[in-house]
Amino acid sequence: MEGFEQEALLALHDSLHHQKSAMCHELYRSNKGEPFVLHHLLGHGTSTPSDLAAALRSSSGRISALLGALEKKGFIIRRIDPEDRRNILVSLTDEGRAEASRENDRVSSAIRWVFSQMGERRTREFVELVDEFMTYMSVCQPAGPRPSAQEVSQAFEERARKRDKERPNSRAHVRSVPTEH
Repeated sequence: MEGFEQEALLALHDSLHHQKSAMCHELYRSNKGEPFVLHHLLGHGTSTPSDLAAALRSSSGRISALLGALEKKGFIIRRIDPEDRRNILVSLTDEGRAEASRENDRVSSAIRWVFSQMGERRTREFVELVDEFMTYMSVCQPAGPRPSAQEVSQAFEERARKRDKERPNSRAHVRSVPTEH
């Protein structure tokens, strides 16, 4: 495809790779390493190192190193699972919970500021477009065949069900499959 799709791909690549801001670096950092582990534990509660490795898509060695660093900082505790002594359970300390909340507040505040600059209408449009884009991305594999119209439709229906369950009063999302392809 050499039409608008290629032009859009190049513009997206330029935006994502050549105009990185401190905020982009912070968002990337918060989805890796220590901030991710703290955020995961805050949202999911006590977890095993294996659960954390799967969520972070990382090796057990990497998780072990992260947990060691977080434990030294007093943000987590590791203990043996009393029901299965082969398992280790990882939990946040009060200090770790406070740090995870501070990190979340810093990032959320910055994103809310960006949205305030964009205005409500453009922010809602942006959120809808990102949601639509991510739904397409969820069914399209780089090396595989392109999804059928039925697979796309199912992905949008599933996304809408999940979204409605998670945010029943939200107005800022697409509720149906787009008609233009």
